[in-house]
Amino acid sequence: MGNSTRTPGSTAPAATGSAPGAGTTATGTPGRTGSTRRTASGPAVAAGSRTSGSGHAERVFLVQTAFAELGGSAHGPGEIAEFTGLDDSVVYRILQSGIYQRIFERVDRGLYRLRTSAAQLAFTALDHRLDGATSQTVLGRLRTATDGGLAFLYMVAPFSGAHRQCVDMAVGDSDLAELGMTPRDVLSVTRSLRTGASGRTILAYLPAVLQQRVLAEPVPDQAGPGVYRDNDALLASLAEVRDLGHALGNEECMAGWNSCAAPIMWDGSIMGAVLLLKLKSVMPVAPDGVIEATKEAAAELSRCGAAVPAANQD
Repeated sequence: MGNSTRTPGSTAPAATGSAPGAGTTATGTPGRTGSTRRTASGPAVAAGSRTSGSGHAERVFLVQTAFAELGGSAHGPGEIAEFTGLDDSVVYRILQSGIYQRIFERVDRGLYRLRTSAAQLAFTALDHRLDGATSQTVLGRLRTATDGGLAFLYMVAPFSGAHRQCVDMAVGDSDLAELGMTPRDVLSVTRSLRTGASGRTILAYLPAVLQQRVLAEPVPDQAGPGVYRDNDALLASLAEVRDLGHALGNEECMAGWNSCAAPIMWDGSIMGAVLLLKLKSVMPVAPDGVIEATKEAAAELSRCGAAVPAANQD
C-alpha cells in the first residue's frame, strides 16, 4: 500500500531531517553534572560546560538556527540557551540586537521569533538557482525516458507551512480532468506531505519538528485508497525513502495512478521532489528503468541548485 521497493545498488542522499525521536539527547538542568544538552550545531555538550563559540558571529548563527530547529511559533531566551549551550545573558543580548537589525521580533513578554524579513534572505539565496527552461528540459527528458509518463516538479511551499506545491510539469496534452482531479483536489490532496510519493519524499528529509506537525494533520478526504493512514507505517516509509533515495506510491493521491518520486537536495537541505506518474493499468509496479530515470532527473535538478565554491576559495 504505497510502500517503497528496494532497488539493488540504489543510493540515498544524506538526510537533513530525521524521524521523530532520532538524533536527540537527554536534556538536563543547566549546571547539573553528567547531563547533556543538544546544540544547534550538532552533538550534545555536557551541562555546565556551555560553549562560548569561536566568536560572536558563530553565537549569532547558533541562535538563528535554534529557531528553525526548535519549531513552534516563539521561544524564550532560556529555552534557546538550553538548546544551543550558550549563556542566557549572551542569548538575550543577541535577541535584543537582532530586534534592531530586523532579524527577530518580540511577540510577547519574554518570547521571540524570527521576523519575516528572514524569508527575504532565503528568497535571495534561491534566486537564479533554477529556471523554467531547465526544469522543463529535465522533466521532458523524464517523460520521454518513461514512455509518456507524467512528470511533475514539486517544491516545498514557502508560505503554507509544511506543504508542497507543483511548480512545473511535462504532461503533454494531459489535464486535470484526465487525471480524475479537480482544482480543489490540487489544493488539498497534492499539497499534503503525508500523501503521495512526492509528499513522503519531501517529508522524509524535513526536521523532526516539521514531521510531527504533518503527522498531526488529518489525511485529506480525497486521498486515494493507497494513502498511509497509520502514522507508524508512515514513519517507517520515511526511513525507507531515506535508505533508498526514492519513494513508490500505489494509488496514494488518487485511485488508478501509481507513482515514483526522488528528492531534490540543495546544499544538504530538501527543496522538493521530482514525481513520475503513470496509470496503474500501465505501471502496476514501477520498473527499475522508471526509478532510475526519476532519480537521475532529481539528481540533475539537485546539481542545478547546489552551491558552487568560488574559484579562488581555499
